[in-house]
Amino acid sequence: MPEPKQDRAIRTRDEIIRAAAEVFDERGYNGASMREIMKRAGVTLGAVYFHFTNKEAIAREVMNGQPDTIVPLLESTGLQRAVDITLAWSRQLQRDPMLRAGVRLAVEQSNLEFRDASSYSAWEKIFEECLTVAQEKGELRENVSPRDVAEFLVGACTGVQLYSDLLYRRSDLPQRTVKMWELLIPGLAVTRTAEQIKVSVRRATALAA
Repeated sequence: MPEPKQDRAIRTRDEIIRAAAEVFDERGYNGASMREIMKRAGVTLGAVYFHFTNKEAIAREVMNGQPDTIVPLLESTGLQRAVDITLAWSRQLQRDPMLRAGVRLAVEQSNLEFRDASSYSAWEKIFEECLTVAQEKGELRENVSPRDVAEFLVGACTGVQLYSDLLYRRSDLPQRTVKMWELLIPGLAVTRTAEQIKVSVRRATALAA
């Protein structure tokens, strides 16, 4: 039975995005070309341009798709969910070209022909939602602002992964992420919650399994 046109179009679009992510991960935005993305996806150049007007449009799709590689893996809530997002992220960055490409594109924007902070804003919103739930559950200390902490976490995670990538190609990123939370949790969480939060490299591996 022939594949419906709509399903085939969706599949082709997904293949282009995955191929583009691999190329962006390997070469960055400036080093990637629409023709190389076409070859990697195994489609015609016309098919690429049917779905995306230019390279920037594909890059934005990859960059803003970062949460889709992490959020579906999680079932926790509140502060534990915020922790788990970063643990799964630290492990996925070691093995998922879609996430690596999204992060690379977001970080390299100072050298690109476009600027788009929406990927950072999306992560900030996700963290703030987790931390607001944590606040409502009585997990956070009285003076902790979910919005302020969310903004800090986005910046902290960006810095941690850059430093880990520079030194060890992110091989120690889960360990650094665990250490980050070991430093942060005592100042964020009430004692009861701080004692219950699970944060470890083993958990990072299990979440991203």
